[in-house]
Amino acid sequence: MSDPRWGKLADVLVNYSISLKEGEVVVINYRDVPDEMMGILIKKVYEKGGIPLLTSMSQKVCRAYLKDTNEATMKTYSEVELALHKRAQASIILWGSSNLTELSDVPEEKMSLMTKHDQVVVDWISNHLKWVLLNWALPSAAQSAEMSTAGFEDFYFDACTMDYSKMSMAMDPLVELMRRTDRVRLVAPGTDLEFSIKGMPAIKCAGNFNLPDGEVFTAPIRDSVNGTIRYNTRSAYLGKIYDNIAFRFKDGRIVESSSSRTAEMNAILDSDEGARYVGEFAIGLNPFINKSMLNVLFDEKIAGSIHLTPGNAYDLAPNGNKSRHHWDIVLIQTKECGGGELYFDDVLVRKDGLFVLDELRGLNPENLK
Repeated sequence: MSDPRWGKLADVLVNYSISLKEGEVVVINYRDVPDEMMGILIKKVYEKGGIPLLTSMSQKVCRAYLKDTNEATMKTYSEVELALHKRAQASIILWGSSNLTELSDVPEEKMSLMTKHDQVVVDWISNHLKWVLLNWALPSAAQSAEMSTAGFEDFYFDACTMDYSKMSMAMDPLVELMRRTDRVRLVAPGTDLEFSIKGMPAIKCAGNFNLPDGEVFTAPIRDSVNGTIRYNTRSAYLGKIYDNIAFRFKDGRIVESSSSRTAEMNAILDSDEGARYVGEFAIGLNPFINKSMLNVLFDEKIAGSIHLTPGNAYDLAPNGNKSRHHWDIVLIQTKECGGGELYFDDVLVRKDGLFVLDELRGLNPENLK
């Protein structure tokens, strides 16, 4: 039996996130999502006069597909996917997984093939289509969050169906401030990092790209990043879990790196030139997300967090960095997680996860819920 909240979620996806118009084609890529939810979503698309095209592959099938794949297969697959998306005006991606590490035993060279060819499709979607990415709420996600299934579902729907139009308006002063800012400094335990965002666009994400959503992102000037950062959340990337991640930057490049899987992490960072440079800097703002859940779509939205991302830059905030990777890793600066400060041009903007400037206080959790 479907949950009545599924209809509200489908409505947000179709009518708010991608604002589907009559006659528009939307590619729906889904993985391990209940049939009932898919039926509700498809009905919403038809109600708007849209044309749904469906692609699906479970996480277990994806593992089997990748373990013995080859260059020709991945190239052909990406070409077909790209042609499909070039026919569309919008994309909805709904992915669930009963096992976060299902792809952990796929050989690194096979994962590298996948990321290389998949990047072409990802770039097209992110730069040419209206799109939204959603992680479906499965019991495995509740387990990663160390929550009961029912408790996680309540949290999940609160975070995914909040008043994003209110959040969007509250983001405007932060966007304007970031557009006027030159130098950014991050301070936290093990972290003292500086970089420039002078002249870079600042993009607000309030339900249009991800669900849950809640971040404002930009990108550092590519060669301007200097100092150290120690992330205080675990990160699941390409089927493996990394902890205690730390980087030292010199003139934009990661020159020292360590983690619970240092060798494997360095293999990723050495896979192409852009993987050791930063493609995104973002500030997390979702008031319903206050702790790490080992799920990047949630963790990067944590109120009081930032993420500094090795790898590819988005065309919406282009700093010239290109890579097959885009690895969002999160530092939480709330008091409960060790605290920290965020400075713009030597002015304190946020302390211990709470904004201190009057024009930004509307983004603090108590004012967004």
